Amino acid sequence: MKPAPIVVHRPSPTGGRRVTANGEILGLAHDDRDLIELLRRAGLEAETLIDDPTWVEWRGGRAHDWDAA
Repeated sequence: MKPAPIVVHRPSPTGGRRVTANGEILGLAHDDRDLIELLRRAGLEAETLIDDPTWVEWRGGRAHDWDAA
């Protein structure tokens, strides 16, 4: 199976999660709205993608969990 092109990395100690697309850093998201905006700026229809495991891999924690590590 091909890995998801978008990765939401583990929560950072100060809060938020780094988001990458195909290895390129898109930014730091602190909630779903931030994630959707980062993906929108990358040209993606984010609202339909964030819960699709073929597009988004959530690492180091549950999906939609934005608390500090």
